Amino acid sequence: MGVDASAVAASSQDLVALPDFTPIVKQFGPAVVNISTTETKVARGAASPFPPNSPLNQFFAPFFGGPGGGAPGAGGQDQKYQVQSLGSGFIVSPDGYIVTAAHVVKGAQKIIVSLTNHQQYVAQLVGLSTRIDVALLKIDASNLPTVHLGDSGKLDVGQWVLAVGAPFGFENSVTQGVISAVARPLPDDPYIPFIQTDVPINPGNSGGPLFNMRGEVIGINDQIYTNSGGYMGLSFSIPINIAMDAVKQLKLHQKVHFGWLGVMIQDVSMDLAKSFHMKEPVGALISQVVPDGPAAKAGLRPGDVIVSFDGRAIYNSSELPPLVGSLPAGFVAKLGVIRDGKPMAVKVTVASLPNDMDGMTAPATAQVQKGEIKRLNIQVGALTPEAKQQLHVNTGVLVLGAGVGPAVEAGIRPGDVILQVAQQTITSVTELQKLVASLPAGQPVPVLIRRGEGSFYLVITLPH
Repeated sequence: MGVDASAVAASSQDLVALPDFTPIVKQFGPAVVNISTTETKVARGAASPFPPNSPLNQFFAPFFGGPGGGAPGAGGQDQKYQVQSLGSGFIVSPDGYIVTAAHVVKGAQKIIVSLTNHQQYVAQLVGLSTRIDVALLKIDASNLPTVHLGDSGKLDVGQWVLAVGAPFGFENSVTQGVISAVARPLPDDPYIPFIQTDVPINPGNSGGPLFNMRGEVIGINDQIYTNSGGYMGLSFSIPINIAMDAVKQLKLHQKVHFGWLGVMIQDVSMDLAKSFHMKEPVGALISQVVPDGPAAKAGLRPGDVIVSFDGRAIYNSSELPPLVGSLPAGFVAKLGVIRDGKPMAVKVTVASLPNDMDGMTAPATAQVQKGEIKRLNIQVGALTPEAKQQLHVNTGVLVLGAGVGPAVEAGIRPGDVILQVAQQTITSVTELQKLVASLPAGQPVPVLIRRGEGSFYLVITLPH
């Protein structure tokens, strides 16, 4: 029986061609730089753990320094020391402008940039944005090699990418992988839709470029997810489109702008969807509205669910901040909102994110009125005027204690302030008692809670 030569030839060929990264490294590798920084920090001297009038303090004080003990240079004196760190960056213009991550250079007294030809330069920090985690440096040089910038808005999951940097100080290291996800939000960076990859990235890679197969930079390597300090298969890069928008503003010595609605939001769980009479758990649930902010002026209020923003569907709350943040102040956006189970359209004029958002502290604990909500098994008290001022609220009652029951099972704990129940504003302990007593059993009820600096919804199902 003969052998089919064409079938053998076909079976010996790879179905998918393996990528060859060498042209990218040869052409654009020289535009990737290593960055070393020096920062001076202060170590506070330890104090004696014994009371000043204790005989033990008189004996041990010289070992700790401070009043009555410790000579100059003793352990209790504040000591200055230098910390050196490494990172990466890439040249974006022949006259010496370099892009890196803000955390690589923030606080540094001295920044040294090393090129692949072993030339070293002292770099000046032009500006940085900690919120986007991008920084712009300048070195005194000319005719430098540069990278080509791509379009991070045209990425596909599964596409090959390449990282170049200095992991653990090993200069000009190259690692490869694929894009695992796009527009991936992280809890501490809601304005950045990160590019998630499986490219091995480690300390020292931060600030370095992420290339596509055309040799274009489509991201800045920024963060890793790890339990050990090393690579675990989850790496995150800042999309180059967002980074370069910030760089343009930094180069002009401008404050980096972020669009702002003036709301706090959370995901809609299945129980929350039922409690708000929604068919599906989608959208961004507004849990707090900043007074006099854009959302407040547009008439938005806690309990509204944003399901679309400027024509784009919002399935999860994490999808909203990057869309808002990318818009200029004055842009009028059309929002699709569900209120009390009914759809409505709202127009909001986007503002610029304020430099300093007012912080809110824990409320004072003195109350005028106290009471027990037996059906929830909690004890509550009226808020003092001082507590309301601290929390920037006009209503609500403070949870003083909580026993085993529906409230604790929902996540309510002492120190929380109950602002709304079943979308009805709570103004007194008596009002809360009457409302809870009247609610039906076995049905999910939304409860708006203020805890610390933020507000959010929980769901309580009352017993029979």
